[in-house]
Parts: sequence; structure tokens; C-alpha cells
Amino acid sequence: MSAWFANGDPVTAVPADERAWQYGDGLFETIAVRAGVPRLLEWHLERLGSGCRRLGIEAPAVGRLEADVAAALEAATGNTDFAVLKLVVTAGAGPRGYARRDARPGSFVGIFPATPLDPSMYRHGVVVRQCSTRLARQPQLAGIKSLNRLEQVLARNEWTDPSIFEGLTYDTAGKLICGTMSNVFISGPHSILTPDLSHCGVSGIMRRKLVETARQAGLAVEVTDLDPAVVDSATSLFLTNSQFGVLPVRRLDERELDVDPTVRQLMSLLAEDGFPEIAC
Repeated sequence: MSAWFANGDPVTAVPADERAWQYGDGLFETIAVRAGVPRLLEWHLERLGSGCRRLGIEAPAVGRLEADVAAALEAATGNTDFAVLKLVVTAGAGPRGYARRDARPGSFVGIFPATPLDPSMYRHGVVVRQCSTRLARQPQLAGIKSLNRLEQVLARNEWTDPSIFEGLTYDTAGKLICGTMSNVFISGPHSILTPDLSHCGVSGIMRRKLVETARQAGLAVEVTDLDPAVVDSATSLFLTNSQFGVLPVRRLDERELDVDPTVRQLMSLLAEDGFPEIAC
């Protein structure tokens, strides 16, 4: 089922002078497709538009992107009941050099099969490690999903052990930021903590959904700087990501962790709100 589309038509190549692959000049969204429907699409398009404004790229009209997504899903030859949709907006093709001379923005939609996680990961949690790769602080790029993911590539390639699900990353100031592919939360006795992402990191769509769900349930969520000492003393961690939803962490490095009842409460609320896999 893996395929790429532009304006609803299949594509197998991009121009050699496309700035996306020359400079990482563009943005992307990775969207869960469940029962043929792209989940939280409105929020993904909202973040994509914000990223385009930050990078100075002319954002395609929301209506056009929605039409492109619908056309790609219709044209996909495989089962889209459980799939991944990747939406890429690029600065376009243009002459060599950093200046965007005569470049016209473009967009692509990719459809890929998704692999469901073992239900035991939701029930018992996953194993996580701490990475040595540090994320650079750059407020102009903080929160958005630019095409430049080299820091995440370096961090993810720090381990090959298949039992380790994710790696936590810190920035150059020593603050916890996120996982290589996820956002991270610490569940405490009085509030839920999640890192401040105003300097770097991706402000995930599932992170936003989790915070909204928690606050609607009357739970306190604090966005703040988190030092390694806070992580070392945490007894309960969990991860969020648009594909897997919410996963508790059962072990961080060599330290066993608890699954806080608050995490189970949030997973139950999200399962009732259109994320059934979280109820596994």
C-alpha cells in the first residue's frame, strides 16, 4: 500500500532541485488513519499552517490539503482501516543556494500500512532509555515538524536492542524535551508534568489531546522545565504520539517504574473518545 501522491496523482520521484531534500526546507505531519479516517486532521493542518508561517513558506489552502488527503486515501490500493498518512509541504524546487529564489511550494501525501502495537505494551508499559544526543535550542523551529530530523536520527541510532521502545532526549541546556518520536509526561501525586517546548522539540498533536483531556477531567497539567534530577526521581512516566496514542513506561534504563492510576484514567478517557487501541 505504500504510495505517494501529489494533487491526487501517484508520484514516484521529486525534482532534483527540490529544496526539501537538498536543505530539509519544509514541514511534515504524520497522521493516524483509522477506519479510513485521518485522525485529528484539523489539528495537524493547524500545526502545519503555523509551521509554514514560521518558516516563511506559503501554506497551501486548507481546503486543497483536505482534498489531496481525501484523494490519496481514495486512490490507495491497500487497506486504510489502520494506516499512516504523511503530509509533506516543501518550499519547492529552485536554483541552488539557501535563498528561495523562484521556488514554488509543493505538497505530497504518502500512505503507508501501520503496524499495531502488542496490546501488552498498553497494559504493562514499554522500556525506555535516556539518549546522549542533545537537541539544539532554536526557538524559531521549536514546536513545529520541520523536515530536518537529523538530531532524532542520531538519537535513535544510539541503540539496537529491540526491547527498547523509545529514547528520551535532553537539550543543550540539560532540560528534558521529548522522545525521539514521542512526547513525554511525568505523572506525579499532585499534577502531570510535561516539558516546556519553547526552545526546541515538537509540540505533538497527541500531547495536545492528552493535555486537553486531562484538564477537562479536572487534572492539573504543568508545562515546565524538567531537569534530569526530576526524571531520576519520577516514579511514573508515559509517552504520547499520534500513531500509538498513550503508552505507560515500565522501565527507564535499569529502573522499574509504576503505572500511575492517573495514567490509566487518561487512557480510559481517550479510549472512550475515539482511541480504542489505548484500551488494550
